Amino acid sequence: MEIKNMSFQKPSGPNPETSVNSDNMSSIFTKNLFIFLVIAIILGGATGYLLTGNKGSVGNALTSGVVNSSNITKGTVVGSNDTTTFKDTASGTLANGGIDGEGQFHLVRPGGDSQNVYLVSSIVDLSKFVGKNIKVWGQTQSAQYAGWLMDVGRVEVL
Repeated sequence: MEIKNMSFQKPSGPNPETSVNSDNMSSIFTKNLFIFLVIAIILGGATGYLLTGNKGSVGNALTSGVVNSSNITKGTVVGSNDTTTFKDTASGTLANGGIDGEGQFHLVRPGGDSQNVYLVSSIVDLSKFVGKNIKVWGQTQSAQYAGWLMDVGRVEVL
């Protein structure tokens, strides 16, 4: 059996893979890509603006959820201006601790432990107000152990 040395030669003439001008193709691609990205950014921003339902100063305007402990005086108001979402109110002296895992803090009110309001908040740092007489605006949450569990959105020092 004889093996012949076979060699393959490339066909002569223009190579179909390189016959398209690569400089022209990359500049078109870059230009089209740039235009696409600009349009995508503009549409993304417009979509985000519309989805937030931005209505100017109306709505859930967060004034500030963080306050320096030394700046807390009578009349200090911290949190959201949205009193439609945070429509429930309660007043008392803020103390640490919840009840059976519900709430991180509680308001001590006249009438004993049965009148306590247990509080949580993702907007306001309630730890800055411990020991202070405050009024809170919030949204009542369902609870198993607490008589009244509230998610606080706004705090005023009385």
